[in-house]
Amino acid sequence: MANEAAFLGIDCGTQGTKALLLQRDGVALGRGYAKHEIIERANGAREQQPQWWVDALKVSVAAAMAAHPHAAVRAIGVSGQQHGLVVLDEQQQVIRPAKLWNDTETAPQNAELVAAFGGPAQWIERFGIVPLTGYTVSKLLWLKEMEPENLARVRHILLPHEYLNMWLTGQMRAEYGDASGTGYFDPRSRKWIPEVLDWIDGGSGQLRAAIPELLTPEQSVGTVRPEVATELGLPQDCTVSSGGGDNMMGALGTGNVQQGVVTMSLGTSSTVYSFRNAPAEDRSGSVAPFCSSSGGWLPLVCTMNATNVVTQTVELVRETVAALEPALRDTPPGADGLVWLPFLNGERTPDLPTARGALLGVSANNYTRQHLIRAMVEGVSFGMLAGLELILQGAAAERIVLIGGGSKSAAWRQLLADATGAVIQVPAEEEAGCLGAAIQAIYAHAQATGEAVTFQALAERYVHMDEVKTAKPDAAKREPYRAAMQAYRQELHRLFPETAKQN
Repeated sequence: MANEAAFLGIDCGTQGTKALLLQRDGVALGRGYAKHEIIERANGAREQQPQWWVDALKVSVAAAMAAHPHAAVRAIGVSGQQHGLVVLDEQQQVIRPAKLWNDTETAPQNAELVAAFGGPAQWIERFGIVPLTGYTVSKLLWLKEMEPENLARVRHILLPHEYLNMWLTGQMRAEYGDASGTGYFDPRSRKWIPEVLDWIDGGSGQLRAAIPELLTPEQSVGTVRPEVATELGLPQDCTVSSGGGDNMMGALGTGNVQQGVVTMSLGTSSTVYSFRNAPAEDRSGSVAPFCSSSGGWLPLVCTMNATNVVTQTVELVRETVAALEPALRDTPPGADGLVWLPFLNGERTPDLPTARGALLGVSANNYTRQHLIRAMVEGVSFGMLAGLELILQGAAAERIVLIGGGSKSAAWRQLLADATGAVIQVPAEEEAGCLGAAIQAIYAHAQATGEAVTFQALAERYVHMDEVKTAKPDAAKREPYRAAMQAYRQELHRLFPETAKQN
């Protein structure tokens, strides 16, 4: 093992940072995890101190390397929660806490930005994307309006994974995948949109000058700083790949690097995405037309309420997540008429940033703990499946790769299989973001050393499915789930009529 090449995949998420030490032959040598705090306010603000990410990276990497402290780590890949705004001053010091992807305090600024350029249709026509609440750009306008003294100090604008790359290497660089979620990047041309930044700062050029240079997937950010390499126990020549957003790294870690693969993530938020060789053609603005971090595109739909709703619900009824299994087994699709719109944190898809949840259709027959749990799981699932329909444009998914905390529930996997008619598979490596980041590190290292390799070949080598967790659809339940999803949509459109136009 002493001379065997190894690679580190690091995934900085909302709840914590994970690390995976992967040997070149695919053997996982070690893992680590460190939890993050989060600043939450009733007005929708969600923030974290970037230093917390650095501290968590140190802890998780140390744990991952504990059994192999002298591993020959050749390269590191970093995955990060998308959309977060990190602003630095001219000394490259953090100005204020980072506003996160699930921060809805900036909803008014997002609406203002969309209107300023002529509405959603004009945004799509001019820039290829419509910013949604949570995207980075609305946070910049919020900073201008609410903290102008801090905006005046901004000299560098980074996303979470870019900040960690900077701490590791001293270099500030961006890449196409994570840049796609800023709202000031055109995913069609793969270029920044200076007009939007100029509108925010009045044409001073301040923000235009603050965004980093873009890298391609073949390029590395740089070499780990000597003092950081010493602190982390890494070789002095260890490099850092371009990294990317957590969804982009999740795509790499699930083999979603060629057309026909669908990845569904059930984490704090839920996302569903599918690799494409060309930009997305959605004109509604509901599908995020992101780039992948592997040279293609990754149209994506995100909902802001997933396992967080599950956890809060089961705790409310004094259960654990293990209660999902009997609840879904012992109640019918549709929960006997109980419908839950799970918008505890507002919602991104459909675009309802200030919405609140609703429990509807309560009767003596369905007013039970198990019906409540089923309705909650269905509410989360049906919102996500509506997004899947948007991405596939009416086509049926034959196979879905499921990741995130929700993938651990056999009953939830079966629900998704029955509701979609697709085979649900779960990767053998649970931490898809870490694996994807490690795969990208392997790819970048190979490119730098002249080795001919493709992302498709790496996916075949490193991404494997856990056949024990595969769920195959029960055809007899397809129609009941269709009826349940229709009931969900009817209630959604009744309470939020604007959603009928969004889909």
